[in-house]
Amino acid sequence: MSDLRTVLAKPTWGKALARPRGRAAGIAWAALTVSIFSGWFVITRFSVTRELHIWDITALRFGIGALLLAPVLVRNRTRLAPAAWGMGFVFAVLWGVPFVLLVALGLSFTSAAQAASIAPTLMPLFAGVFAWTFLGEAQGRWRWSGYGAILAGLSLLLLAGAVASGPPSAAGIGALAAAAAMWAIYTLLFRRSGLAPIESAALICFWSAVLFLPIYSFGGLSRLDHAGAGEIALQAVYQGVLMSGVAIFTFNRAVSLLGSSAATAIIALIPAIASLLAIPILGEHPTPAEGVAIAVIVSGVLLAARKPAPPDERWENR
Repeated sequence: MSDLRTVLAKPTWGKALARPRGRAAGIAWAALTVSIFSGWFVITRFSVTRELHIWDITALRFGIGALLLAPVLVRNRTRLAPAAWGMGFVFAVLWGVPFVLLVALGLSFTSAAQAASIAPTLMPLFAGVFAWTFLGEAQGRWRWSGYGAILAGLSLLLLAGAVASGPPSAAGIGALAAAAAMWAIYTLLFRRSGLAPIESAALICFWSAVLFLPIYSFGGLSRLDHAGAGEIALQAVYQGVLMSGVAIFTFNRAVSLLGSSAATAIIALIPAIASLLAIPILGEHPTPAEGVAIAVIVSGVLLAARKPAPPDERWENR
């Protein structure tokens, strides 16, 4: 049993984790991911509350992403075994169409700040708990303290939002929490998949397009003809290029260099940036209480992103 735990706990890129330079690079990749994701919550809410529906956002994201990343699959077709394609299908279920639909549904019932505060902040909590429960990865007291601070900040943020504009939507929160859990499972599986970041991104887009575009095309779900050319172009670039290609690649790189717990903790900085972006773009102004809550979340992120104990010490601390 101990041998099995040792194998599961060993990251695919263990050498990179041990190098300070690799850790700095991982933080840089995570920071770029945070920037793109923060804008995604704002840009997506901008459209789902106007002319486009969640089906259009999903089609643009994975349809364009599949086209852009198709050369990756063609070039690496000899390297990608059937098991890799199967793992790509699992990744598409976890971080493909279902994930986007759940987040878009949550955005339809909440504000950009609330949505950006729920999914990204619950994701490191799920990742840490899942890694501790199923993989035996000891998180340490600092990380548990960070998770507690993130949860406290999130609770305060929702409470402040309820005081300012009424109780949050239970359906919206449930959808975003489910998306966060799926995202966390994906990060744990990706580290052990053996796939390169760009290969994972390409497989997610491929399977998502194969599964969703026929339903979108023949099910009469399109509302593209109701939106302006500028709005469609904005969503095409952000969803299809930045989210489907760039963000998935940068996030995978961060996970491979930092590990799932640290990388997902840094992603929890998204609420602070998304809240700032929502002010000029959506006219959504956070209250002072919401600002305090975001500061608490940031402090939790800094604690949760601490470097984990060496592998040989993890089981001694259990």
